[in-house]
Amino acid sequence: MSGRPILLEARGLQASRGMRPVLSTIDLALHASEAVALVGPNAAGKSTLVRALAGLLRATAGEVRLLDRPLGTWSRDALARAVALVASEDEGAPAMTVRDRVALGRYPHRGPLRPFTDADHAAVERAIRLCGIGTLAGRTLGTLSAGERQLAALARGLAQEPRVLLLDEPAAHLDIGHELQLFRVLDEVRTQDVTVLAVIHDLARAARWAERMVLIAAGRIAADGPPDAVLQSPAAAEAFGVHVRGHAVAGLSHPLYSFEEGLQ
Repeated sequence: MSGRPILLEARGLQASRGMRPVLSTIDLALHASEAVALVGPNAAGKSTLVRALAGLLRATAGEVRLLDRPLGTWSRDALARAVALVASEDEGAPAMTVRDRVALGRYPHRGPLRPFTDADHAAVERAIRLCGIGTLAGRTLGTLSAGERQLAALARGLAQEPRVLLLDEPAAHLDIGHELQLFRVLDEVRTQDVTVLAVIHDLARAARWAERMVLIAAGRIAADGPPDAVLQSPAAAEAFGVHVRGHAVAGLSHPLYSFEEGLQ
């Protein structure tokens, strides 16, 4: 990404879950205002990589650097002001209201004792409005659908006002209407100088949204580049065990994809 500074970078990153090695020598740089889709088969290491980039999982070798400083040199609050992670299982307590859930995103900016400022309130309302959940703000999380809870979790991450937004399966549980809303929000976020990396299982959707695709397989980066090139690469065919073909359609700026089971 010529001309764009690197915000978050993994260098020779290795990581394990329990005693099981998962990531093997990952080199990955995320640049300012990028939209990156992280794809790969089940158990490839996608969630592990996202958690390591967020500083929630310690590397067994190599390092992650934020603004060219090792993550270990950042305080927890300073790291949370710069990097937000939204995971599909991050739903919150059922009795908590949506507004209170979103307000948790302000914790890194104010600490446990300082009262909410006008800036804190404004950030919360901005995130709620951007995610289109204003009518849900007074409801408790336990009364929401899974998709609505996912949008509330996204709003919490946006209330952190991060430089880098990491999303682990953000479209999980979403119907088509909420999915379109989600990616509209992510497009808007990028215009505010936020880098977005999202784990996405729907390969066609990932290709339409992202400007860059990173394919991870067996704990290694197998391909990294423009989505069309990555999806139609031998690495993708091997990783997913399918043929991926793009079909140009008049009037569309992106190809339509077909997936055929089995390799020949």
